[in-house]
Amino acid sequence: MKRKICIITGGRAEWGLFYPLAKEIKRQKDSFILQIIATGAHFSKDYGLTYREIEKDGFRITRSIPMPISQDTAEGMIKAFGLGAVGLAGALNSTRPDLVVLLGDRFETLAAAVACLFEKIPIAHIHGGELTEGSLDDSMRHAITKLAHIHFTAHESYKKRVIQMGEDPSKVFYVGALALSNIAGKKLLSKDILEKRLRFELGKDTILVTFNPPTASRRLQAEVQLKNLLYALDELKDVRVIFTKSSPDIYSENFTRLLDKYVSRRKNKCILRSSLGREVYLSLLKYVGAVVGNSSSGLIEAPSFGIPTVDIGDRQKGRLRARSVINCMPEKTHILKAVKKALTEDFRKKCKYVKNPYDRGNAAKNMVSILKKIHIDNSLVKKRFYDL
Repeated sequence: MKRKICIITGGRAEWGLFYPLAKEIKRQKDSFILQIIATGAHFSKDYGLTYREIEKDGFRITRSIPMPISQDTAEGMIKAFGLGAVGLAGALNSTRPDLVVLLGDRFETLAAAVACLFEKIPIAHIHGGELTEGSLDDSMRHAITKLAHIHFTAHESYKKRVIQMGEDPSKVFYVGALALSNIAGKKLLSKDILEKRLRFELGKDTILVTFNPPTASRRLQAEVQLKNLLYALDELKDVRVIFTKSSPDIYSENFTRLLDKYVSRRKNKCILRSSLGREVYLSLLKYVGAVVGNSSSGLIEAPSFGIPTVDIGDRQKGRLRARSVINCMPEKTHILKAVKKALTEDFRKKCKYVKNPYDRGNAAKNMVSILKKIHIDNSLVKKRFYDL
């Protein structure tokens, strides 16, 4: 009997990671029926209506669950979480998948996990066991791990941590980072095509910047960190900058306003995009001089392209990192020093030969192979705590 596997996606970045897995599940038509539930920022104009990317990739969205965020405050997030959980529960009740696949640590993902708990639907969770101490996502990731039943980790050390949290070792699998399945054998866009699409000239000192709100900090502290980054970029006269907006989160609206204002006054050297899309984003990693900010992609994907990453602040604190990653304090002088170091020829040459700690071959194929073999039924949801 074919297994109904449901992927729940809440935004642009995580769909980009899900894509190779969705593609592999869809390809295995004799074994699986693929369902996709789209929610969260996929239906927001401010974030590029990215549900269209799912359809453009050749997939049918099984259910659409709007998750409107009224304001970028804790109250706004809680309301969105509640509305999302209600909508997702109804969607899962009607579609009745055999297994739901969730990725990461965002509030949309936690809402989906809670809905699965009450609908008694098993969960396979990707990227558990990691640490991001400067973000509220850290706690949400661990909560999702405890609600999940099958675990796909990006590193052996993360596998050990998931088991340490009381999860059955026979259900925890080290497969590497799913995002890297997008890169292997991927035909990327040429520099000329990228420049035409973006209407922006790419030089060797062009940097790609994504700075997400450090949600474990207070609002004013978070905004000061972004302003310090912008002050530092102003000192780099010959550096061109491609900004991508942060995902919807606490403080994200004000972050967008600050970036809009900054870029509008510097159109000769900066652009801002709500969403670049998977193809453009990965292609840019081939041509930019460095990735700057506090996004996980700087730690997970960028090292596979042999380019430097400047990781600012504590948002990603605790995650494994390649030698191509420079961490710095979120202060102007420290950011400026780190970016200047990243753009030196000497450091760039060193980055060409780094080993990516998240690369373990084709994670998507490994996951699908496991999902084919593993026993899935209602008994899976009756977990026991595994004592070390």
